[in-house]
Amino acid sequence: MPWIHFHVGNNGIAKACCVANIPFGNINEQSMEEIWNGMPIQHLREKFASGEKDKRCAQCYKLEDAGGKSIRQETFEKFPHVKIEKKSAPLPIYFDIRFSNVCNFRCRTCWHGASSKWFSDAKKLGTNLGEKAIIRNIHDFMLFLKKCGGALLQAEEIYFAGGEPLAIEEHFLLLEWLVKNGATQVRLRYNTNFSMLKFKNYDVLELWKHFSEVEVLASLDGTGELGEFIRKEMSWETILENREKIRILPHVKFKISPTISVFNIQHLPNFYRECLKLKMIAPTDIYFNILERPFHYNIKILPLIVKRNIEKEYLDFFDWMNRNEIPTSVRSMFQECLDYMKAEDLSKYWDKFQTETMLLNELRDEEIDLGFIKIG
Repeated sequence: MPWIHFHVGNNGIAKACCVANIPFGNINEQSMEEIWNGMPIQHLREKFASGEKDKRCAQCYKLEDAGGKSIRQETFEKFPHVKIEKKSAPLPIYFDIRFSNVCNFRCRTCWHGASSKWFSDAKKLGTNLGEKAIIRNIHDFMLFLKKCGGALLQAEEIYFAGGEPLAIEEHFLLLEWLVKNGATQVRLRYNTNFSMLKFKNYDVLELWKHFSEVEVLASLDGTGELGEFIRKEMSWETILENREKIRILPHVKFKISPTISVFNIQHLPNFYRECLKLKMIAPTDIYFNILERPFHYNIKILPLIVKRNIEKEYLDFFDWMNRNEIPTSVRSMFQECLDYMKAEDLSKYWDKFQTETMLLNELRDEEIDLGFIKIG
């Protein structure tokens, strides 16, 4: 990834990816050339080119060892043509841009650093990141374009996350800039809560018409009540309406992208079946994000008896898949979740899960029945 990928996250820090804490510099304070050819990233390239592992990448290694597919592996599969040199690299072709934490949701597994809407709850819980709800990662948009514009014009893919990218004005300004400069060959890829298609005077569907390839990964963790509990502020009805609206653009690929956590691991098969029934997706239009942290939401914390029950339900689900000729690639994704869940015993965090869930339930006046436990 350090040969192709440029990630901008909290406070403008450029890192190896959105997972590993391997900083290369700060785009608000340095030029792109200083970061992309600086000593930190050169050192990592040299280490990887020599076949040496970096302990800061442990999350990917653990996921791979547990049977899952990591961001590292996915990126290599997507860009196999990239030439690996020990230290040097041409301009990045894959951008991951997170302009700010502006978001209209308060998802259970999220935090203030990635959602401005979380600020009020975080402050009451003492987990707020600073004293302002909005955290702007890129301080000056025009200066960012001046620094990164040349690379963006030749990029193969730009991945937008947040916050909620469709609620962030800089995202729309960048799309307009790309269109104006004829860089519509770039593949646009989104991680979005899919709750809005219009923002201020912007209509994202009108902008997407200019680009040859757009992929929407909708962060949906369940249907109806469960989905709305996990993704606080979500309206399942609005999600269904927006799904219908984007059908006018056949080049926009829509997938559901659940975050796999304690809250939805047991309900995932039914969620998938429901999405197929509603014709929201084709059988292969699903992409999993297996949550690693915080540990008290990780599926490895589940008590052994719960894990066994979930495994039994998944085996029944696999029979359904076979009868309905669901592609084996999809079955493999669900199997990866099972393998990851069983790979390690983190049940020491089970009490913390219950405590944290109770605290947030009290703040939000909510309760949830997950099947294996009801928390009021």
